[in-house]
Amino acid sequence: MRTVLVLAAAALAVSSPLHAQQALVEDTAEFSARILYATVLPPAVILGVVKGGDSAVVGYGTVGNGSTAAPDGDTLLRIGSITKVLTGAVLASMVADGTVGLADPLADHLPWGVPVPTLDGRTIRLIDLATHSAGFPQEMAIDQAGPRDDPFSALTRDALVAQLGRPLLYPPGTGARYSNVGFNLLAQALADAGGAPYETLLRDRVLAPLGMDATVFAPTEAQRGDLLQGHDVDGTPMPDVPTGPVDLGSGGLYSTANDMLRWLAWHLDRFDAKDAEMRLIDHAPWVQRDGLTVVSGLDESGIADAFGLGWIVMRPDGERPLILQKSGLQQGVMSYLAFAPTRGVGVFVTMNEYRFSAFPAMVETANRIIGELAPR
Repeated sequence: MRTVLVLAAAALAVSSPLHAQQALVEDTAEFSARILYATVLPPAVILGVVKGGDSAVVGYGTVGNGSTAAPDGDTLLRIGSITKVLTGAVLASMVADGTVGLADPLADHLPWGVPVPTLDGRTIRLIDLATHSAGFPQEMAIDQAGPRDDPFSALTRDALVAQLGRPLLYPPGTGARYSNVGFNLLAQALADAGGAPYETLLRDRVLAPLGMDATVFAPTEAQRGDLLQGHDVDGTPMPDVPTGPVDLGSGGLYSTANDMLRWLAWHLDRFDAKDAEMRLIDHAPWVQRDGLTVVSGLDESGIADAFGLGWIVMRPDGERPLILQKSGLQQGVMSYLAFAPTRGVGVFVTMNEYRFSAFPAMVETANRIIGELAPR
């Protein structure tokens, strides 16, 4: 067992002398990661904390895939549905510059020549897709799953088009049901509105400006050399598999803890004039839980009080401040990303085994850190 610290200078490419807050961030990250690892005993844990301009990443266990090295801030991993909040950021960017509007009908931005379903006279808007409130189910209905080494190959454009021919679960905007379908459609709509492949929009509008060079849909062979090995519920290693052809908006990304801290640092710099409108749009709670007819599949990481652009919004509770959070599961890796936008603290944590009984401990650890470093 070995601990690896990646300081703010490495994570954010900024050199600064060690001071009290940096020491506090390091100590908090190291202690919390050690306790989580010792309590749950997964193959590996990575935990990153950012507060103001200071950050730390701690890794316990081993990367796997033939490597006995401890994971660190540069270890590549599947972030699963955390991809959704990056899709939300692309939407926020395009709303901020006037390319699209949140209330634009999905039908205006799908070039496939197929009807978009409605229910009770309500049409699906982009904001409905981004807040899980469009009325789609969690997954596309497909005739047959792809093979074990390429399971997402069955998630094709034809399957997505076929889903548009199925009835909605509720009128758009009246309920909330966790939906990968909605975010994959949102990525397709943004690509049409932006006149470029979705991967290009994500890179040009979010990843490249923030220096998130490790966040990709298709890693290079060099990147795969430091890929965190995921494990199934029975502890067996799971294969790394390609991102599906339309699984772009909902869960196809790889990233690193260092890139996730760069992402959090951007969110926490809320008074920076650069990207100010984009950040305001991205942080807003667009759909309140109160008044929805149904809320399903959205409380696993904490009770959802409202829904942002991919974000689950949790109102202040006791010493814990307002939190925006998102979890992700992909190929045997479970992750959680959370930040307090008004208090300047964010946390990213991941473990590489589908031990679902341990997931609440991972979430509680992150939320506790935020409460301790940024009490109300």
